[in-house]
Amino acid sequence: MGFTRAELESYRGASVDDVMPEHPKLVFVGINPGLWTAATNTPFAHPGNRFYPALASAGVIPRLPDFANGLSDADRRMILDAGIGISNLVNRATVRADELTRDELRAGALRLADDVARWHPQVVAVVGLTAYRQGFDRPKAHAGRQDERLGGAELWVVPNPSGLNAHVTVADLARAYAEPARAAGIV
Repeated sequence: MGFTRAELESYRGASVDDVMPEHPKLVFVGINPGLWTAATNTPFAHPGNRFYPALASAGVIPRLPDFANGLSDADRRMILDAGIGISNLVNRATVRADELTRDELRAGALRLADDVARWHPQVVAVVGLTAYRQGFDRPKAHAGRQDERLGGAELWVVPNPSGLNAHVTVADLARAYAEPARAAGIV
């Protein structure tokens, strides 16, 4: 599946459905959907995104899904059956996360706390240190497990898998994503 620039641009501002099991163990929270993600209604769907390759490499999911074309029912079921949920801090599609305002990120963090209290996961992993720092007003936060909890869940911050974060490899991401997965009892 491919999209023209105009087709992708038509998804600017669109929202994306959460991938959420009834009883999640671990919820990954992206910053916001990109245009490809909005076009496929699949979190982290851009062909260059390393989220799913890192999850598969870490053993968080048993195999690599065909994510760039939108998750098939079988691939979506595999993620849900693993106890993994996927959401976004801000559910507004943009080309780049830096198009979001600090107010949007802060509002997203407040909404996320309410969502997490309703979902009751054991662990939440925010994917992106800068977004976490801005959204949660923690300018000196570090990657890894945080001292605070979110909606009752253990809180982690892990690296962003976007190709724009190219200095972080799939192996680095796999190691980082395996930590909250271990804490949630998935790995």
